[in-house]
Amino acid sequence: KPKIGNELSVSAFRPHSDSFHLSALEQLPLNDILQLFDVMLVSIETKTRENYGASLLRFHQYCNSRHIPEHHHMPASDFLLASFIASWAGKVAATTAQNWLAGLHFWHNLHSTPWFRHSILHSATAGLTKVVPNSSRRPHHPPVTLEHMHALFCGLDLSNTFDVSVFTVACTAFWSCCRLGELIVVNTSLFNPSRHVSHSSPFACHSPPDGVKYSVLHIPWMKTSHIEGADIIISSLDDITNTYTAVNHHLAANAVVPLDTPFFAYETTDGGWAAMTKPWFLARCNQVWRSANLLELTGHCFRIGGATELLLHRVPPDIVAVQGQWKSRAFLEYWHKIESILPLFVTSSFLDSCTAMINSSMDSYTRRYS
Repeated sequence: KPKIGNELSVSAFRPHSDSFHLSALEQLPLNDILQLFDVMLVSIETKTRENYGASLLRFHQYCNSRHIPEHHHMPASDFLLASFIASWAGKVAATTAQNWLAGLHFWHNLHSTPWFRHSILHSATAGLTKVVPNSSRRPHHPPVTLEHMHALFCGLDLSNTFDVSVFTVACTAFWSCCRLGELIVVNTSLFNPSRHVSHSSPFACHSPPDGVKYSVLHIPWMKTSHIEGADIIISSLDDITNTYTAVNHHLAANAVVPLDTPFFAYETTDGGWAAMTKPWFLARCNQVWRSANLLELTGHCFRIGGATELLLHRVPPDIVAVQGQWKSRAFLEYWHKIESILPLFVTSSFLDSCTAMINSSMDSYTRRYS
């Protein structure tokens, strides 16, 4: 923000933004404009802002190396944006290029500038995805399977409050298809009740007379809905990894934990409490899986594993999509990942029939939402 007594002046280094700022100042006080920019910046997460900053750096480096005049940087033409993306073909992953374009798009929006993303840029982006270097390809992580979940039930000490919390988080992430970041924190100092589910979050158990018992836990923030959050449905299942039972056991075992603490916090030996963190959770899970001669896995593996297991249980794709908070088209894209891992879930003798069953339901789903 400019210091008292200073004002925005004409600058050859920001031709379009300068005219936009001067035009805005003719209509609104400076403080209102600065507040507008602050609010627009709040719309994106801190980590996203850092990524967007990298996109601006790369774009301006490219323009300067080609001696592109400053006034052509913004608004950037379709041809210039396409050339910028094409210059990174074979060097970066497609997701990196897409993040850079998202950053440039936001930069243009911030300064009320037209965004020219047309056929040339679309073709360049499509071409880049086909020449991604092996060094930029992320290895495919195998999913958490029901065997992994059963190993946790057998290998964890469910009379220990820490292990109870670990098991409950695993069941919730698996059967409710949640991201770990929506359930637990990365670091104990990062807990924020407005972003992370706590003991004071809305939670209700339901026992309909003619149906399956279920609970509803409200998550205050999600990657897709942001501050609107979402309701996580926890249904009772005929399995030893039944999330409904696990959550109730967790709440009973850790009843002394205060309301203003993380939902999956656990009681410590000294009578206090501690928040369950992602590193602790994954370390304990992998410790059990190593002992059971199973592959060590990452946090995201719960979500895709749970979605696949639900499909194998003949749960309709529409319900699985709702359970995992996927939009219809997003779930169709996710389905391509699930197709490749089906053999890990079923024996070869049942693979063909299971695959045919799931493919049939997904074909119907695709026809409705494509």
